[in-house]
Amino acid sequence: MNNIPNSIQVPASAVARRRVLGRLRVIIPLLVFFGIAALLLVRLGAGAPSLVRSALIGKPAPQFALEPLDGLSTLGPPGLSNADLRRGHVTIVNVFASWCVECREEQGALMALARDRTLQRQGVKLTGIDYKDDPRNALAYLAANGNPFAQVGTDRSGRTGIDFGVYGVPETYVVKGDGTIAYKLVGGISDASRPALMAAIAEAERP
Repeated sequence: MNNIPNSIQVPASAVARRRVLGRLRVIIPLLVFFGIAALLLVRLGAGAPSLVRSALIGKPAPQFALEPLDGLSTLGPPGLSNADLRRGHVTIVNVFASWCVECREEQGALMALARDRTLQRQGVKLTGIDYKDDPRNALAYLAANGNPFAQVGTDRSGRTGIDFGVYGVPETYVVKGDGTIAYKLVGGISDASRPALMAAIAEAERP
């Protein structure tokens, strides 16, 4: 016998709805927590050079024509342009600046690349883009630390860097002989990143 008055009986559908709402109160905070945690992991991972992939990889380098760094003597022609990246040989393009601490730390690795006899025999050329820099400071920086570049172009406005998708100096690009970007390294060249860079150069040399 049901002793509950009809006036206060709760329909079964209402009870079911309450149960569902109760479960949702538990599930929704968990989903929000895991969503925030996943977002933080992605944001943290975005800073790792190995996880950053340029949208230009596999595509031609953007069009640009940069003025030379006045007072700097280079082995190659003055300045740098996208036409220089289509000379039939692999080109390494390093984006640097005199105000960049990490650029100073990788300078030794760049000088080693410039002296690499194997790369020289293969015709690999190391070039530089001086990014948002005072030309006088850039010239003094290279004079003090050595100039590894066969050509240097000055990107004072940062426009060419934007077109390349520069994430933050230093960055290094490997460009095939036909001007196609094959590889991008965000951050300085180090013992950890050098093997991948060298492998990318070797791969870029293949027809």
